[in-house]
Amino acid sequence: MLFGLHTSWILLGALALEGAVGYPAWIWRSIGHPVSWMGRFLSFGEAWLNSHSRHPRRDFLSGMVWLAGGITLLGAMTWTLSATLGHVAHGWMVELLIIATLVASRSLHTHVRDVQSALSCNNIADARQKVSLIVGRNTDALEAPAIARAAVESLAENASDGVIAPLFWGLVAGLPGIAVYKLVNTADSMWGHRSDRYEWFGKAAARLDDFLNLVPARLTGILFCLSAGSLRRSRAAFRVMSRDASKHLSPNAGWPEAAVAGALDCRLGGPRMYQAGITQGVWLGDGSEDLEASDLDRSLKLYLTMLGMIAAMIFVIALVGGAPI
Repeated sequence: MLFGLHTSWILLGALALEGAVGYPAWIWRSIGHPVSWMGRFLSFGEAWLNSHSRHPRRDFLSGMVWLAGGITLLGAMTWTLSATLGHVAHGWMVELLIIATLVASRSLHTHVRDVQSALSCNNIADARQKVSLIVGRNTDALEAPAIARAAVESLAENASDGVIAPLFWGLVAGLPGIAVYKLVNTADSMWGHRSDRYEWFGKAAARLDDFLNLVPARLTGILFCLSAGSLRRSRAAFRVMSRDASKHLSPNAGWPEAAVAGALDCRLGGPRMYQAGITQGVWLGDGSEDLEASDLDRSLKLYLTMLGMIAAMIFVIALVGGAPI
């Protein structure tokens, strides 16, 4: 505990701060971002150790050991920092600022809003460029409906990965929990691809990321379903989520995506073009897959409702005692 404060209060403050100001561009230009620092650590290890599947067993062990070393180092550093701040007057403010950099609620909203604005102006080239910043697929040939669908899918999945999961692991294990989760999630984003380069080196990261997101992804789906009450579609969202979530190629991404598909009465998923080729994903939901800018607007309203709901939940947890740091 930091001078009578609980983790839940600090998380609530961090969520509010990040939602209000985000991560200032001048700080990014000056020192980068904690996730970019993690990325450099992971890139160094991959460049040094990965044989690009020429030696599968060695690659698997190398990726696992490098990630485990990073987890141990980062966990020890953040635990020591948190413990030290617990004995410093106003140390909770420093911890709040650090946690705020590891939650991405505002940046996700901004990216999706940028796509929505470009589509509203019928600027397809700009919309393709904007959506390429938040999806891993090839966007060069996407038309307006597919761009809108990709943005909604990214909003659904990243609401879990970038917002709910860090907050969940913050409640479980404080700053170390958030930091370790972000490292694993970043490793999965960089290494968790089915390609000759990453098939074996990234396997441990992908499996660990799947495990760490088991609860947050399902929680995000439930929150989206509850938030769909603002669209009078909570029952439909729950129905689609319970029916379609397990159809997704990912054990976790299907939960928030299916919930949003049900909430918006649309279809998400389907075939996707990546650099390595086409992935034959299944369709989630019952409506049309041809989304419009107005659907992005509705998805953002759903997202903001969901953020308000998770903030209220953390507030209640804080009131009843919270989780001491």
